[in-house]
Amino acid sequence: MSEIIAEMRLPTQELRDDIPFYTKVLGMKMDMIYPADDPRVGVFSGHGLRLRIDRDATEAPGTLRILGDDPDSFAGGQRLLHAPNGTRVEIDDRFPPVVMPETVHSFVVRRLKDQAPWVIGRAGMHYRDLVPDRLGGSIIASHIRIPDGGPVPDMVHFRHRVGFQLIFCIHGWVDVVYEDQGDKIRLTAGDCFIQPPEIRHRVLEASDNVQVIEIGVPAEHVTEIDHERQLPTPHLRTEREWQGQRFVYNAAKGALWQPFRLPGFDCRDTTIAANTKGVAGVQVVRPAPDAGDAVWAAHDTDIHFTFVMSGAVTLEGEGRDPYPLEEGDAFVIPPGMKTRLSSPSGDLELLEVSLPGVFQTRLF
Repeated sequence: MSEIIAEMRLPTQELRDDIPFYTKVLGMKMDMIYPADDPRVGVFSGHGLRLRIDRDATEAPGTLRILGDDPDSFAGGQRLLHAPNGTRVEIDDRFPPVVMPETVHSFVVRRLKDQAPWVIGRAGMHYRDLVPDRLGGSIIASHIRIPDGGPVPDMVHFRHRVGFQLIFCIHGWVDVVYEDQGDKIRLTAGDCFIQPPEIRHRVLEASDNVQVIEIGVPAEHVTEIDHERQLPTPHLRTEREWQGQRFVYNAAKGALWQPFRLPGFDCRDTTIAANTKGVAGVQVVRPAPDAGDAVWAAHDTDIHFTFVMSGAVTLEGEGRDPYPLEEGDAFVIPPGMKTRLSSPSGDLELLEVSLPGVFQTRLF
């Protein structure tokens, strides 16, 4: 197949004025100019872009964005320029730092039977929002399902700027391959991954109606596609860290159960608090065999999210009507609010996610 070149066309009034701007200020190369006696067209390339500056073009001059790891070292530190041909040029960070919004605390109950329809998102997956107000942009919690099993049309991707990301399987199974973690890993019900920032990964295949809970902090983060990386990678580096976090694969099978922070319940820890250096904690909770009466409690952590994976329980909040909850429901309890979990069914199983991972609980 013959070579194909793509270029963007921009208008100009006088090409001679544009040449020094695009070559000297923006550091691009001039690849072509014509006619020699009265230049009307100049072609410039650089920063992964090819531009055709054309005196006969009639479209708007548009906006050119140039992104770099050190934008202050580019174009004399200017962040906004206007080319002689009218094109607006914005200079910005390629990977802006994570901005953690201040949490807007609220008491949230999201019940499956009250829920709006599922939304089709990335790679054909179905998404259901579990925290609609996002607590002011500090968290996104999604119930995700893939109705039809088989290969998933996914690509190698990563999230460069994310503070915390959890994938917890609640039904079925899914095969995922991760950078430096060996061959594909099968996530089954009760298992979870922690995906540290920048780790490349790809969803390969799933069972019918696989369902996972995905937690991301902050709520908005960009998914980037890596077209060059091949997975699996040849090296196994289980101790590697990405921005201070390790990849975690925690399996439910054979897990150790111990008393939970609330009397009457047991829990199994997923080791996520240890591997994120306290950024977040994830535990699975169930009624203890000798559970007594429910007690009132309040916590002091910034974000406290719970999803009902199976069974039923009643959530009581001080000054609120009781909420009967069942499989598929979720809730967020703000710090300092007194609540209790009463009348748990024998098959109740809860997924609790907290940020930070270590916090205090007061019993009343």
